[in-house]
Amino acid sequence: MTHFAHADGVHPGVLDPALTLFRQATQGLSVQTSLANSGAILGYPEARGDWGRPGLMLYGLDPAAPGQPVRAGLRPVMSLRSRIMVERWVKTGDSVGYGGLFQARRPSRIGVIPCGYADGYPRTAPQGTWVGAGEDFVPLAGRVSMDMLTVDLTDAPRVTVGTEVELWGDQVSISTLAHCCGTLAYELVCRAQRAVRCTEG
Repeated sequence: MTHFAHADGVHPGVLDPALTLFRQATQGLSVQTSLANSGAILGYPEARGDWGRPGLMLYGLDPAAPGQPVRAGLRPVMSLRSRIMVERWVKTGDSVGYGGLFQARRPSRIGVIPCGYADGYPRTAPQGTWVGAGEDFVPLAGRVSMDMLTVDLTDAPRVTVGTEVELWGDQVSISTLAHCCGTLAYELVCRAQRAVRCTEG
């Protein structure tokens, strides 16, 4: 078994030296080989070996095309959803959240979502990161806390208490969210904690 250091976003020839070394090292051995992770499985068929080790592609994501899971018919299979728990109006100049990161430039309707970094949503998500809400998108307003995050509902009158929100999934690509947070989709798909209720299907 080997693991390629450059399999994500494979370009022709990048893996050739490692593949050559591995084949030389295993020449004459009667063993099955495993070389390819998701990136190599999708982008470098010569390196598949006897069995592959799909990781990110099990979630329907392509490591070489963040936010665009199109190769091999991949479709995202994981979403993180919650609902608007409460909403409040704040006045111009009022601040929301730790450090007062969000300051209202106008009277603003703020929604609270009972999901935070303890549930797997990235604390590093910047203010303004989009959250799907029904047919609308609403921006994060303030810093993500342990068990809650806040969104600006002012321009989304259809979104109210009880509206389902999508933090990542079909509307909001987990790869795009990860990119905004300076991390990888790999990290986010591994973060869902026991506090999150999982639903299959």
